Amino acid sequence: MPDLQSFLSLLDRERQLARVRVEVDPELEITEIATRVVKEQGPALLFERVKGSVFPLAINLLGSDRRVELALGRHPQQVGQEIRRLIEAAMPPRPKRLLDEWRTVGRVLAMSPKRVQRAVSQEVEEPTDLGRLPILKCWPKDAGRFVTCGMVLTHDPDTDTRNLGVYRLQVVAADRVLMHWQIMKGGGYHYWKAEQQGRALAVAVVIGGDPVLYIASVAPLPEGIDEIAFAGFLRGVRIPLVYGKSKLTAVPADAEIVLEGIVPPDERMDEGPFGDHFGHYSHPAPFPVLWVQHLTRRKAPIYQAAVVGKPPQEDRHIGNAVQEMMLPLARLIHPEIRDLWAYYEAGFHSLAVVSVWERFAKEAMKTALGLLGTGQMALTKCLVLVDADVDARDFSAVLRALRDHFDPSQDFLLLPGVPFDTLDFTSLTLNLGSKMVLDATRRGAAAAQKAAGLDEAHVRRLHPRITRARLLEGALLAVQVAGEGREVVRTLVRAPQAAGIKLIVAVSDDVDLENRESLLWGIFTRFDPARDVIFTSSTLNDAWPVHQGCLGIDATFKSGYPDPVVMDASVVSRVSARWHQYWTA
Repeated sequence: MPDLQSFLSLLDRERQLARVRVEVDPELEITEIATRVVKEQGPALLFERVKGSVFPLAINLLGSDRRVELALGRHPQQVGQEIRRLIEAAMPPRPKRLLDEWRTVGRVLAMSPKRVQRAVSQEVEEPTDLGRLPILKCWPKDAGRFVTCGMVLTHDPDTDTRNLGVYRLQVVAADRVLMHWQIMKGGGYHYWKAEQQGRALAVAVVIGGDPVLYIASVAPLPEGIDEIAFAGFLRGVRIPLVYGKSKLTAVPADAEIVLEGIVPPDERMDEGPFGDHFGHYSHPAPFPVLWVQHLTRRKAPIYQAAVVGKPPQEDRHIGNAVQEMMLPLARLIHPEIRDLWAYYEAGFHSLAVVSVWERFAKEAMKTALGLLGTGQMALTKCLVLVDADVDARDFSAVLRALRDHFDPSQDFLLLPGVPFDTLDFTSLTLNLGSKMVLDATRRGAAAAQKAAGLDEAHVRRLHPRITRARLLEGALLAVQVAGEGREVVRTLVRAPQAAGIKLIVAVSDDVDLENRESLLWGIFTRFDPARDVIFTSSTLNDAWPVHQGCLGIDATFKSGYPDPVVMDASVVSRVSARWHQYWTA
């Protein structure tokens, strides 16, 4: 059965692993090294000497498409094809088709975990002291050290249904961590139910294991589907479990480190700030407390960590792989979908594009409403609809579809006051915000208007606080603004010179207009549709708002937003000075 250490050996053989043998600091230094390596599309890293700990640390394990393929044993698209073929053979059941898919059927048979009596994850049991682990402080303004790759295992208090999910855990004592259970997360649902009953919830935190188990734990599976069973399907081998020391749950037998404990009802502490995957610090907020009662590990474990923050990060490749695998499940419910793609540059949840075969007028909008009420897709902030012949993964193609087919009077939908990604700060209200749908399919849309010929000098003359400008595909005019941008956007959407441009967006001066990653990050992580969208004109037709002209977005940094994540200059300088040492020792 593969595990973390055998995967590291595979990466070593494939020249996908770099070993750092000099001592490094888990406070900020590892983050700066890892983020540079990710941007360079470099290898996984194994830090063999981490200050303050005897245990090595592995990071960036799945930070490339190649390493994800090595973990899965095939391309993620092949996994999606296996799921699709299995669904087709089973609905309705077709014995011949099932026989033809015997390999996939074998993976289904591997979904049931197997119980074992002995486990390397329990070779050592010792008093709980989280300070002995090389837990990272990732960013300068983080509230402390955070476990970032903990796979959190819980059971439904009523049905015993298992859930395995990755949630950050802030260390607040040698035996206590704070559980960052966001809304719409399986572990959070289990705790909510236990708390309603006045009961503590048993929890196990698994650190390090088969990378397929990690991929399964971050997959947005339907509620009630067992991630460990899904890992068995992906691996084609039953996942071995052993009873934990608490006897309250079974834990992966091949894990590196396991923490077991309970989360009492009605106990909260302020968690955060933490530099999260939207590239900003999340505000402190009260979250439940896990009291760790048992710590077991291998004799020589390897601690697994990850860094999130302003893209690109390792989660880009994991999230993209999961999308490839999960697409057949979306098509099962919505067969009209050709492709569905959430953009890592916008933190996945802030921007998604769906290409649709429309069989009747506005079927795409029906699809959007269904998706926005389904699982993790319900956290999507901006959903763009395009025709089936448009590449949903090519933002330039999406912009051309918006240029040619989007008419705000018919194709804009605002959903205010709905559940919002816990990590999204733009509504200024935790877990609540708004969403918007932009329909750029052909049916029923107005003919495209040609945008006026605008160069940067023309645009800058339209408002004194515009410092830079860029027009993309004749559809999106992005302007860099000094200060907040609402007044600037209001001026631009009404300027005759901008007639024919479908989208005008103001961003702050830390956004690089020439870099796609920076631009998508700067736009979609910094606006709330209900607060920050402005049209050329809007009228009220009875209770129905009708919008005309251009859609403007104020995506500038605003009062009340948490700071963007930036590394300390002293750490940047220290890492630069030591850079050659990391790779030559």
